[in-house]
Amino acid sequence: MRDFVILTDSCCDLPEEVARELGLEVVPLTVTLDGTEYHNYLDGRQIGFHEFYEKLRGGAMGTTSAVSVGDFQEKMRAILAVGRDVLCLTFSSALSTTYQSAVIAAEDLKTEFPEGKIYVVDSLNASLGQGLFVWLCAREKATGKTIEEVRDYAEAIRPKVKAWFTVDDLDHLKRGGRISAATAMLGSMLSIKPVMHVDETGHLVAVSKARGRKASLLALVDQMEQLAENPDRQTVFISHGDCPDSARFVEEEIRRRFGTKDIIIHYVGPVIGSHTGCGVVALFFVGKE
Repeated sequence: MRDFVILTDSCCDLPEEVARELGLEVVPLTVTLDGTEYHNYLDGRQIGFHEFYEKLRGGAMGTTSAVSVGDFQEKMRAILAVGRDVLCLTFSSALSTTYQSAVIAAEDLKTEFPEGKIYVVDSLNASLGQGLFVWLCAREKATGKTIEEVRDYAEAIRPKVKAWFTVDDLDHLKRGGRISAATAMLGSMLSIKPVMHVDETGHLVAVSKARGRKASLLALVDQMEQLAENPDRQTVFISHGDCPDSARFVEEEIRRRFGTKDIIIHYVGPVIGSHTGCGVVALFFVGKE
C-alpha cells in the first residue's frame, strides 16, 4: 500500500506546530496590504498575525488571492515524485477558487504520474472549521487507513463540522458586500452583532443578531449546546481576530457548560481576516447534520 500525504491550504488557520505534528503539506494563499503582497504561511513568517491586525486597525485594506493551479502542481508533483499519493483538502469552493485550482492541478498531473492517486475534497469550510476538518482526517490517516478510506471519511464528516462566528466591526462585512451600508451603520449605533455560520454549501449566512459583544459570544456557545455531539469528549477549535480575551471568554464558557477538556485557540489568519476584520471570534465543533 502506497503512503499518502494530506495537502491543504493556509486558510485552514491551524497552528504551525499542529500542522507539523500531523505531517501536513500546506500551500499558502496571499494577501495584499498597502501594495505589498504577503504569503499567508501558517507560521506568519511574511506577516505576523498581530502585525496584520494592527495594519487593519491603521486603516489598511487587505485583498486576497487564491492558490494558483501552478502552486498546487508544484506541491503535488513533489509528493508524487517520491512515490506517495495526495489527498488534498481545500478551503470552501463557495468562498474561493482554491478548490477549482486543486482540481485542475490534479487532472493535469494524471498523465505525468499515471500510477499516482490524487483526490481533492472541498472542505466547504473556512479558518479553523477547515482546520478541524483537516485535523479529523489526519487523525484517521494516523490509524492506518488507506487514502480512499480517509477520502470517504472526509466526505462523511464534512457536513458535521460546524462553524459559528460573530464579528465586532461591521465595516468589513459591509465592504465585502455581506451587509448593506445602512445595516452596518445602524448595527454599529445600536451595538448589534451578527451571529453567522458557514452553511452546508460552504457560504457565510447571517442567522441572528445579538445586542452587545458578550451576548454575541454567548450565542456561539448556545449554538454548540444545541448542535454538538458529545461536547465533553471532542476537541473544539476557536479562532479570533486579535482578540484573545474574547476567545478565552468563549473557551471558559464551553468548559463551564460542557466540561470540554481539549480546546485549541488560534488566530484567524490574514486571508480570512481581511474579510472579517479585527475582533472576529469563531467556534468550530462536530455536531449533528
